[in-house]
Amino acid sequence: MADAETDSLTAEQQACLALWAVPGLGPRTLAALRAFADGSLAPLVAAPVRDWVSQAPVSSQVRRRLASVERLAPVAWRVLEACRRSGMGVAFAGQRAYPERLAEVLDAPPLLFYRGEPGLPRRRLAMVGSRHPDQGFLPFARRFARQVAEAGVGVVSGAAAGVDQACHWGALEVKGETWAFLGSALDALDVAQARLLPHFLDRGGMFFSELPPGVRASTTTFPRRNRLISGASDAVLVLRAGERSGSIYTAKAGRAQGRPVFAMPGDLRQEAAAGCNTLLRNGEAAACLRPEDLWRVLKVDPRTAVPPGERGSWEALSAEAKGTFAMLDRVPRSFDEVLIGSTLSPAALVSALVELELTGLVIQHPGRLYERI
Repeated sequence: MADAETDSLTAEQQACLALWAVPGLGPRTLAALRAFADGSLAPLVAAPVRDWVSQAPVSSQVRRRLASVERLAPVAWRVLEACRRSGMGVAFAGQRAYPERLAEVLDAPPLLFYRGEPGLPRRRLAMVGSRHPDQGFLPFARRFARQVAEAGVGVVSGAAAGVDQACHWGALEVKGETWAFLGSALDALDVAQARLLPHFLDRGGMFFSELPPGVRASTTTFPRRNRLISGASDAVLVLRAGERSGSIYTAKAGRAQGRPVFAMPGDLRQEAAAGCNTLLRNGEAAACLRPEDLWRVLKVDPRTAVPPGERGSWEALSAEAKGTFAMLDRVPRSFDEVLIGSTLSPAALVSALVELELTGLVIQHPGRLYERI
């Protein structure tokens, strides 16, 4: 079994997975190691670690940890075996289970551990907030997330108690897609997250973590996790946040990543809303009072959105539709532009575009301009 699983990974992926499991080794160090190995991590799998570790561009602490390993391939196998026991998958950047927008982020992890089944591409909104919002706010947050999901927008949050979980539940209630990025490994969930996971798996949601099996949450993992929530999304909405709330980190990460950031204003007397009010006062977020405030930025029209639960699956798409989708991007293109780059006849291209529109993967703007979700 070990050979079969490691054989399913390229040498580059084996090295990446093994190195990512080393505590203290992050995206920048991994990039430095890739440059050290002439642009590919693959040679580091073939060679004994002792042959290259003394010259590797890593911290002394990471070097000591690497020096205790004979070769990288067995480390990759041990991580895969731990994933198998816990029902986790591993998604490398560029693979379908890896969030496409997250791959654009400068310090994105090279891989993610996940549970759940990848859905179709869509617009996604990060919805985050305090664990302890003001009285009566959680039902409002749940209704708001339900409206967002009903418009075909995916809800991304952190599965924490309070606002995060209310938003996840709002999406799940209408069979909308929802993603949770955790501050622990997926085999080290807290009680509330463990109770939530089966509902995600039953209704098409996904749990993600950049942390390898066995890593528990800490005060350092949560701030790092927040950049993934914003990075995987098209915009960020802070519903409730105190001045020191972790949701403020998500807003700051979103701004650094070029994501539009929104905040809901709150009562000036409520400490739980102080962070949102500060974001608005400093011009670091736009005000959001209702879901309609988000549609223009997300390029969503709820009147034409495919309802949650009716979007089908990627596998059900025709080869022509999949090929056409791959040609499109988030800059509207005319039918003629798409046709020039396509091998399809005009009639076949029309059919493929209609299929993509009906599935909710493509938006047609006036003037026969097409844009992918």
